[in-house]
Amino acid sequence: MNRIFILIFTFLFLIGCTQEHQPRKIEKLTIKAFKIDSSSIRAIQVTNSNSAAYADSKGNVGFTTDNGGLWHTVPIKYQDSIIPNFRSLGYNGADYFALSIGNPALLYKISKGKATLQYLEKDPNVFYDALTFFEDNMHGIAVGDPTALCASIIMTADGGETWAKIPCKNLPKIMKGEAFFAASNTNIKTMGSTVWIASGGARARVLKSTNYGNTWQIFETPIIQGNGPQGIYSIDFYDKNNGIIMGGDYSKPQENSANKAVTSDGGKTWTLIANNQNPNYKSAVQYVPNTQGKEVFAVGKTGISFSNDGGVTWKEVSKEEYYAIQFIDKNTAWLSGNEKIGKLEL
Repeated sequence: MNRIFILIFTFLFLIGCTQEHQPRKIEKLTIKAFKIDSSSIRAIQVTNSNSAAYADSKGNVGFTTDNGGLWHTVPIKYQDSIIPNFRSLGYNGADYFALSIGNPALLYKISKGKATLQYLEKDPNVFYDALTFFEDNMHGIAVGDPTALCASIIMTADGGETWAKIPCKNLPKIMKGEAFFAASNTNIKTMGSTVWIASGGARARVLKSTNYGNTWQIFETPIIQGNGPQGIYSIDFYDKNNGIIMGGDYSKPQENSANKAVTSDGGKTWTLIANNQNPNYKSAVQYVPNTQGKEVFAVGKTGISFSNDGGVTWKEVSKEEYYAIQFIDKNTAWLSGNEKIGKLEL
């Protein structure tokens, strides 16, 4: 009797696991949009299904905690005359950090409705592209275009209170014309103590550190490269081995050759997927949580595409234009675009 019970229990358990991990078939999306006036929004941070934050091109950091019903905005100016163009936004579990593009680079901490300047960098070539925190919420990292012969990388180890730039001698050499894209705050990905950063332009490569940025490696990819708007715009990892990169040529957004690739060895080698097939240029790609790396979304000015087989095949599920997407769970994501925030519930 006990043996029969165990067999039945095992059978039901296996059936449940199979159903739980069965990728969904999504044909069309319905996205609830929230109008955000006069701003381009490239960076979002999601804390739960009802709460999201954004940083925009007009120096604003905005928040909602009631599912988009009410948005509270913190406007920021530097020396009462410079309005920061924010393309990066990070969250350390308590406070937000917004980083501007251009010279001077301005990194603000936003806490309890007040903004405090935490880092300032002046250089004719300074241009920061993305910012995020590691899982411990103490270590944070931001990446920008080279001001010397390496990537511009600043880091914090105290939750964002102080930031310091990594010397070029501690970083891989960047090739002339190689840079990074401030398209969606997603050309950087952290997991545990590991970080991956994706480049574009003259070369499309992946920088990797497994020890909070103390040492680095750099790996080649087959993504289209050679000209300024070509390269990797977004990177994501489902686990420490399996990841995806996506981008293309911003100046030729309908092209879809050599613009997406996957890795199964932590980013050392990459293989093109769905070559010469949709999706075309995209500015952000993300795995859907708790789907075993099978479900993936990619968004951009060319619409939204979905894969339920890890990127092997794709389907366009919306023509809506968004720059970035961030899932909070398997069924809920927030998106950012031109003068709008969107919410997706599957």
